[in-house]
Amino acid sequence: MSVVKHFIDESIRRTEIDEFLRNELERAGYGGVDITKTPLGTHIVVYAMRPGVVIGRGGESIRDLAKVLEEHFKLPNPQISVAEIEIPELNAYVIASRIASALRRGVHYRRAGYWALNQVMHADALGVEIVVSGKLRGRRAKYEKFRTGYLPKSGEPPLEHMRKAELHVQLKPGIFGVKVRIMPPSAEFPDKIEIIPVEEAAEESEVAAQPTVETEEPPAAEAENQKAEQQQKEAAE
Repeated sequence: MSVVKHFIDESIRRTEIDEFLRNELERAGYGGVDITKTPLGTHIVVYAMRPGVVIGRGGESIRDLAKVLEEHFKLPNPQISVAEIEIPELNAYVIASRIASALRRGVHYRRAGYWALNQVMHADALGVEIVVSGKLRGRRAKYEKFRTGYLPKSGEPPLEHMRKAELHVQLKPGIFGVKVRIMPPSAEFPDKIEIIPVEEAAEESEVAAQPTVETEEPPAAEAENQKAEQQQKEAAE
C-alpha cells in the first residue's frame, strides 16, 4: 500500500467514525471526537454535552461503543474517554446540529443562521461563519453565508485554533448542507499587539529610572555591643 493511499484510507475511516458517533450520540449532544494511536491501542476522546448518556448505567453504553469500534471499524484496543463540553456555543458540531435541527423543524434558514450567529458571538467568540447551502429559494441549489467578527482563513492561527464542522440534513426540497467555522476567544495571533497608554508608560519609565538604595543591617556582634552599651547607660542612670 502506498503512503498516499494509506492516508486517504485513514481519513475515510475517521470520517466514517465521526458520522457513526454523531448518529449514535445525538441525544447526548455530540460535539466531535479526537482519535490518537498509541503503542497500547487507540485513544478516543468523545466530546459531549451530557457525558452520562455516553457512559450509560455502569459503563454499559461505552463498553458497547468500544466493541462496535473494534469490530466494525477495525480499531485496535479502543480506549474511550468522554469530555464534557463546557461552552456549547463555542463548539462547531453543536451549533451545526442546532441549525440542522431547526431546518428539520421548518424554521427558515435565515432565521436559523442569524440566531446561531448571535448565540456564538454572545459566548465571546472572536468570529464565526455559517454557510447554508441547498435549494433555498428555488429549484437551483444556492448557498447563503452568515459571517461576523474576526475570522482569518489562511495562515497558522486558523489551522491551530479554528473549529470547523459540516452537517447535512434531508428536507423536502433535497439535502441541505450546514458549515460552521468558529474562532474561539482563546486564539492567539502573531500580529496582535497591546497598546499601553502614554501615562502608564511614563510612570513605568520613572519607576525604572529611580535608583535603588540598599540598606545593610549591622552584623550580629555590633548589635550585641550596642545593646550592652545601652544597658550600661541605663544602669549608670
